[in-house]
This record gives sequence, structure tokens and C-alpha cells, in this order.
Amino acid sequence: MPHSFLAGRSFFRARPVAVLVTAAALAFVLGARASSFDARRPIITLGSGFYDPEKPPPPEGMIRPKPGSWDAVRPPRGYRVVLLTAGDDDPTRTLVTAVKHWGNTEHVALRTVEVKRRDRVVDGIVEAMDLRPDLVICAGNVLIDALALVTASHLDRHFLIIGAQLPEPTMNVTAAIWQGASSRGREVPDTTSSFDPRAFTLERAGAAIRAGVASVLNDLTGIVIWLE
Repeated sequence: MPHSFLAGRSFFRARPVAVLVTAAALAFVLGARASSFDARRPIITLGSGFYDPEKPPPPEGMIRPKPGSWDAVRPPRGYRVVLLTAGDDDPTRTLVTAVKHWGNTEHVALRTVEVKRRDRVVDGIVEAMDLRPDLVICAGNVLIDALALVTASHLDRHFLIIGAQLPEPTMNVTAAIWQGASSRGREVPDTTSSFDPRAFTLERAGAAIRAGVASVLNDLTGIVIWLE
């Protein structure tokens, strides 16, 4: 079972917003000092072929990692993650299922913020950040426009978007995408190559989560990871 966010005796009280949050998330036990992202390191580093160390990707750059080059990377036990999700479409449900399966498998401390109304997406992002996780994993195309608006002003919070991307990500936003799962929000209209519901499978989503988390844990952030 996932562990609680335990780091001291003080309790963090989340700001009230109109999103559905688990009761346990409202009682996270946090230390007096915010968690340090840099202090949480992967158990094993990236394998050969994930990227070229001699030519690291530039900000907003794209890499095409060799399949399996991320497989050995594991987050430290108790790694704190918030799953931020919006939408009840099949692709989003597939992504959510994959994230929860990954969280259980890796024994991370996983909490969920589910946005029920489109006009409350920004509130949902704020709620996720206020829980002060090591990483916010985002699932659902509904989130993209609001993420583009909010994330650039909160560079101390790390985000991983699965199955979509920002038009212009900052260094704290990483995306893992594949053919048919690369939407950029309303700013860039979707085509069949950027959004195809049939492309969202548990296998693809699971690989994207692992590759994306492996990249973030190894400080390769602010990039797009294209999975073949």
C-alpha cells in the first residue's frame, strides 16, 4: 500500500478549492520545512540510449529514448506524488489507471486530486502544488491550457504530463508522449496524429510514466520524451 507523506509532526492544511481530494490527502503530515526535490534521488540511473550525455537536450527539446533504457530506474521508497487528473474520457481513465498501478508497484506515496469542473482546473493545480509532493503527474487533456498558464510561475514545483504536452514548457514541466498522444491544448488544434483515443493503452501509458519519472529523477526536465 502507498505510504503517507511523513516528514515531521506539523500538519499541512490545504486551501479549500472545489475539487475532489481524498480525505487522507487533507491530513498529510509534513515537516516545518518544504520537501527538497533535489534530495530525492533515483535508486538506479538511466541506461544507455536514453539520451546522449555529450549532447544533452536543450530546454523544450525532444529526446527519443531507446526502449527499455529507463526500465532499471526506480524512485526511492515513499517518493511523494500527486496525480492531478481531469476528464472522464477513455484516454484519461487509461492514464489514471496506469499511474495508480505504477504507484502501487513502486510503493510511492500517491495522492489524487481530481478536478470535476472545467472552470476549476486552476484550483486543482494549486491544490496539487499545495500538497508539496516531489512530483505532480498530470493526466487529461483538459489540464493543458491551465498548466501552461500556471506552471511557469511555480518553478519550484515539478510536473510530468503523460500523453500530452505544453506548447512552451518551462524547466519544471516534462512531457512523455507518443503517436496519437501529443496534444498541445487549444493553442494548437489536434489532428489524428496528435490525438487518437485508440493510442491510449495501458502498455503505452505505463511506459510513458516510467520513462518520464526516470527522466525527472535524473534532472532531465523541461523536455519532451517521445516514445516509439
